Amino acid sequence: MGNDNAARFLGSYNRIESHLKMLYNAKPTQNFTDLVKRCTELNITVRRYESELIDYGKLRNAIVHSTDGFEQVIAVPCDAVVDHIEFIERHICRPPGIMDAIKIKKIASVFADRPLATAIDAFAEYEQKTIIVYDHGKMSGVIYSYRLYGEIAKRLESGENVNKYLNETMCGDLIRDEDMARYLLLPRETTVVDVFEAFEKQKHLIAAIITENGDLGEKAINIITPADFPRINRFLENYNVKPF
Repeated sequence: MGNDNAARFLGSYNRIESHLKMLYNAKPTQNFTDLVKRCTELNITVRRYESELIDYGKLRNAIVHSTDGFEQVIAVPCDAVVDHIEFIERHICRPPGIMDAIKIKKIASVFADRPLATAIDAFAEYEQKTIIVYDHGKMSGVIYSYRLYGEIAKRLESGENVNKYLNETMCGDLIRDEDMARYLLLPRETTVVDVFEAFEKQKHLIAAIITENGDLGEKAINIITPADFPRINRFLENYNVKPF
């Protein structure tokens, strides 16, 4: 084992420390334990591994002894510890992209100038709560299933002809700004951490829609909902054995 484990441990530790200092815009002399605690408010992964990181900060001080400005390795961590700090480093410094964790899936969509009846068919076919609306090839908004159900319920209650409503009202007419406010547009390079943090901070979100640059008007590449979280977590559990 020699000093290789010490070098690997210190390398990961130093990279984590540098990353956290950039994240918090900390001073070069910032205490590592204090830095970790402060960054728990900024990074969900740091919060998840807060206790381990603090322990590894103490271990780092036990491994390295400073004398007259020189650092000397006086202890060597075991394989399990080195593997784990490298695992944490990957999650903090190089988190996987959401597109790696969730493969592209079929997304329900309709055209803005088509009747709402086509949206009904799409909801039935895809069994999704959200349908992307395209207008001349560009994403113009979404139809949220509960919005459509509510509109149908209103007409049933008032005695209107629902079939007429569904066949004469266009899909684009059901796009609402208040519905779009519950969706988050994110670029393709978004990380898993970005997605988790977005849903944690914005409790009202229904879904995150992935496009090339995270802009309305672009084609939807993927759509992420809380129902995908268990699959993402399973991916993260195996992340330490995946090639980079």
